[in-house]
Amino acid sequence: MIAVVLVGGEGTRLRPLTLDEPKPVLPIGGVPFMSLLLDRLAAAGVTKVILSCGYLPDRLRAGIGTPPPGVDVEVVVEDEPLGTAGAIRFAAVGRVDGPFLALNGDVLGDADFGALVAAHRTAGATASIGLTPVDDPTRFGVVVHDAQGNVERFVEKPPNADGLGPAPWWVNAGAYVLDPSVLDMIPSGRMVSIEREVFPELVGRGLICVRSEGYWRDIGTLESFLTANADAVAGRVHTRLGGSENAVLIDPSATVADDAIVIGPVLIAAGASIGAGAEVGPDVVIGAGATVAPDATVRGSVLLAGARVSALATVERSAIGLNALVGERARVIDSALGTDEAAGAGEELVGERRPS
Repeated sequence: MIAVVLVGGEGTRLRPLTLDEPKPVLPIGGVPFMSLLLDRLAAAGVTKVILSCGYLPDRLRAGIGTPPPGVDVEVVVEDEPLGTAGAIRFAAVGRVDGPFLALNGDVLGDADFGALVAAHRTAGATASIGLTPVDDPTRFGVVVHDAQGNVERFVEKPPNADGLGPAPWWVNAGAYVLDPSVLDMIPSGRMVSIEREVFPELVGRGLICVRSEGYWRDIGTLESFLTANADAVAGRVHTRLGGSENAVLIDPSATVADDAIVIGPVLIAAGASIGAGAEVGPDVVIGAGATVAPDATVRGSVLLAGARVSALATVERSAIGLNALVGERARVIDSALGTDEAAGAGEELVGERRPS
């Protein structure tokens, strides 16, 4: 089984974290997101993963980490943006000769890709779409289908739920199984959307959908990135971290002062340091080599590797980038600092991105 993963976007909603790191290798619970996705693909029997990339390909290659045993990873680089369908065609033509998985590369979840493949094969489908339930249909593309899973129509971001039946509503989860014949429907050399141009043409021609009620979250915004990290540590999504609701996961090489207050769920990675009287947690990930100085407070936040929070500083619902600095007595709330950026001593940032 081959999987094509779309990782071409620039992650603009997650800036400044994505100015020098592609979104798929940002850490979730201290592990590159793509590594967690590769774990799921390996569990589904995938042996080759093709990453269709158009942004910072060298950083993507470097940040993937070691693939699971038996999984080969190839990165192909788009010269120009091709849209979801165009990117799938670009990556798959000449590399697949049977049904293959195609995925959006920014969704943290635990749905069984193997079950999606099995349903596709059992139905003899041309294309299969994985679905996830939502309580608010107005932000998504709703997939209307019959009791057998045959797709009947798509309703893109409806203004309300009129005519869509009772909650929950089922939306495209960004995971597909495609027959190679679908590639023939995608024009080459231009932007093509699989959601808006290809799938509607397949209604009534072997297009099915498969429901999954597992965890699902797009990590593309600061809020969702922070939530995904907290959920991974808390075990709300199944990952290699093996977290739990009040987990306190501390690497043996990290140092935590005896009088520091650590409130789970929290993860403190290798080489990190928590000073005397500091308060860390809940819903916090402290990256490798990051430091939280004495009497500082970190809640609902992610510190990337090498980040530093100085004495008496406060960080809440924020992301602090690689080697970034929060100065003494500074307050960083609902904000993000990029690589090597700083909030000066005594400075207050609320709802800011640096650099903007």
